[in-house]
Amino acid sequence: MPPATSPELSAAEEAALRDQCTRFLTGHGPVRAADLLASIPAGTEVDRYGDGGVVAGLEAEVAGLLGKPAAVFLPSGTMAQQSVLRVHADLRQRRTVVFHPMCHLRTHEAEGYERLHGLTGRIAGEPDRLITVDDLTPIAELPAALLLELPQRDLGGQQPDWEDLQAQVGWAKSHGAAVHLDGARLWESAAGYGKSLEEVAALFDTVYVSFYKIIGALPGSCVAGQPDIIDEVREWRQRMGGRLFGLWPNVASAQTCLRRRLPLMPAYLDHARAIAAALGELAGVRVVPDPPQVSMMHLLLDTTHDRYVTAARRLATEQSTYVPLKPVPTVHAGTQRLELSVGDATLALTPEEIRAIVADLVS
Repeated sequence: MPPATSPELSAAEEAALRDQCTRFLTGHGPVRAADLLASIPAGTEVDRYGDGGVVAGLEAEVAGLLGKPAAVFLPSGTMAQQSVLRVHADLRQRRTVVFHPMCHLRTHEAEGYERLHGLTGRIAGEPDRLITVDDLTPIAELPAALLLELPQRDLGGQQPDWEDLQAQVGWAKSHGAAVHLDGARLWESAAGYGKSLEEVAALFDTVYVSFYKIIGALPGSCVAGQPDIIDEVREWRQRMGGRLFGLWPNVASAQTCLRRRLPLMPAYLDHARAIAAALGELAGVRVVPDPPQVSMMHLLLDTTHDRYVTAARRLATEQSTYVPLKPVPTVHAGTQRLELSVGDATLALTPEEIRAIVADLVS
């Protein structure tokens, strides 16, 4: 079937297609207000400007999960990471933060770390692969912090082997730098390493985690670490406008969804690996990485943008199956990238069903 002349869809058309679907390839399925509101228990104890109530409860719970003495809730990950890196820099009287070229601070935050906090980014490694300790050893200047992301989303959920990760942490500490974890998907990372959250977090001075991604809650995040660091992050939360009168709706949602989905991380990982195996030698499809290291992967599809959109629309209208309607372009016009993050909706599909869906995208 040839592609339509103009396959692009408006936001309203995308929503209409999504609403008619009963099967969803990625994540937990459609994000609906009713489902998110249902994640807030009626008996939730409210906070006041971030103090007390369910906020204090979640902070203590996250600190315990990560094996850190303290944690603080912030309404966004951007605020969380910029705040804690500012604290590390001020304590050391240094301004340089070392990070991967695809670090969220560099690619999605409009240079906030530089413009708001006077920090300097120092890139290590190449965009298409993980940082290694060999990328760090030539750096002579003394950084304030080394920021590592586990897993690396833009690389399909890759993460370094445990020994190299330990070596990178050792390099930072030998230079008097803090080691901070962008752990937006730490929940997946720990399962991928076969280690507890506490074991992974123990390598880092501070850890940021997100609650709206694989956890599927309302927006929000936590930073965990030593009490003196966390106390300063609380002050930066206020300075940056994050000390809202009531944080309880987002926090209660985070607590509910964390308790529901954290136990499912091993199942998500097993399903991701079964999907990759089922895709196997499927023509026109490459899994990155293969096998998946966590419960997400990138699928590189031999098709054009227009053919992909046309196929995705056909899946929605003819099979009530929703896949992301806009692929990520690559440097090759004939290759499109699809991020497949395993969640509740993905678990509802067998690996064979997913193979058939992906085959339709490249047929």
